[in-house]
Amino acid sequence: MTDNAHGIRGSWVTLLVAGTLLAGCSDQGTDDGPSRQSGPTSASASPSASASASPGAGAPPSGGSSAASSVFTPDASLVPRTSNDGRRLAESVALSPDDWGRGFVARRPAESTPGTWAVLNENCSWQREKLPSGVLASTSRYSRLPAGSGKGAVTVTAVSTVHASALGADEQLSTTLEEVLRCPEQRPRSGERITGLMSLGTPFGAREQEYADDSVLEAGEYVENDGVAQPYRWMVARLGTVVVSVSVTGGAGNTAQELEQLGSKALAQMLTRIEQRLKEK
Repeated sequence: MTDNAHGIRGSWVTLLVAGTLLAGCSDQGTDDGPSRQSGPTSASASPSASASASPGAGAPPSGGSSAASSVFTPDASLVPRTSNDGRRLAESVALSPDDWGRGFVARRPAESTPGTWAVLNENCSWQREKLPSGVLASTSRYSRLPAGSGKGAVTVTAVSTVHASALGADEQLSTTLEEVLRCPEQRPRSGERITGLMSLGTPFGAREQEYADDSVLEAGEYVENDGVAQPYRWMVARLGTVVVSVSVTGGAGNTAQELEQLGSKALAQMLTRIEQRLKEK
């Protein structure tokens, strides 16, 4: 999976086009509201247009069947079995500021508290909670590219979560899809909102997705302190027992396509790291 960012970008484009078509054919008369990009042949579809669609009901399920046909078979002796092993893997996979590219710096806090992971509560707000049984470790790192060259700041997050089983990891992606239907508007931090969320899940082998056992893409808009809405992307992928994800938010001047390319490249880096650390020596 070396240098597979191009393949991931192409898959995301395919998924978003398919999601738009699914949205056009689905019933919009539900009470769920809009659920959580654009192809190379179009000029960059606006986030608002994407967020108005609701493909969640027609998206392929993120089910356990994907585990039967994996894109990568790890060395069983290297798969983490303990929380210590899981933490070492998660920390080695999650991207630091320098991994995102030149100019990126750490946010405050720069990293999540060990032994916790992010949970979307009943009020649709994100909070850190103690790791549940079955999750060995989870590491989130927060970075930022300051505004410059006529463009607003770009805010990114890289997350690596190691589960005790592939089924547990697969359930995380299923939950991700369900959360968008439950909470089309979410609050990551005080004064921050993610709105108009749309999501699409695609397991390995579906719609030319050949880089992960399962994947989920979310798209919407990010608003801070009632300011101007900014494009938001959340990309999630699973390889075996490991789930990696990246979020990308861009200020004025950053196109949706640029953000998708940045997120795709970051996700590819983390997937490659998983293979490098778990492949047979």
